[in-house]
Amino acid sequence: MTQELFRQDAYLRETPATIVAITEHGLVLDRTVFYPLGGGQAGDTGALVLANGDKLQIADTRKCKDAEGRATLGIVHIPAAGQEALLELMQAGDQVVARVAWDRRHKLMRFHTTTHLLCHLVPQLVNGCSITPEYARLDFNMTEPLDKEALTSGIARLVAGSHAVEVGSITDQELDANPALVKSMSVQPPRGTGSIRTIRIAGVDGPLDLQPCGGTHVANTAEIGAVVVTKIEKKSATTRRVVLGFA
Repeated sequence: MTQELFRQDAYLRETPATIVAITEHGLVLDRTVFYPLGGGQAGDTGALVLANGDKLQIADTRKCKDAEGRATLGIVHIPAAGQEALLELMQAGDQVVARVAWDRRHKLMRFHTTTHLLCHLVPQLVNGCSITPEYARLDFNMTEPLDKEALTSGIARLVAGSHAVEVGSITDQELDANPALVKSMSVQPPRGTGSIRTIRIAGVDGPLDLQPCGGTHVANTAEIGAVVVTKIEKKSATTRRVVLGFA
């Protein structure tokens, strides 16, 4: 299993690591700062820096599943094309520095935190999510129309409020006792380890948002900056899509 350093500190930009395996899909490390595709958030890109200074460019990061596609065996770092000669020089046991593409990651963190603010402004279940460096979207299970300007103003107010964003955890039993914490209809938080990671956005009279989430986020809403609602779409009779972009 890969030690997932980004779970507790999303601001780690690099870490020394050891190559555990080189597979047909990519490289598995013993520890990483690279977030793998999941929960609607895109996988990280960056580079693995070798001991001699050479850099293996990483084009994507994914969870490595077993043959049945169930258990996660680790996180696989997928090399960009055209680096076969460098890959041939690498082997399990080699020491590298895993360095994430920070500007891209920070955009993902800003957008992901904004989607949590949207869940506060639109208290409906979510049935779809996509978070990329260029845009983010949430699909809400609802029939009522949404107002683009009102949501943009609401986001700006919450960003300006400088609300702390905190990583926490709850037990399976606590989640069972509070099922409303799960905002997604399509993705359920992983159970069975005894601890479920949560993201809490602090408010004056209680949390603005509290839900299980494994993604990366900024530490304070003020760090999000200027984000606007660029589009609202009626995707079906019971789905309203909200698309976010940087102003």
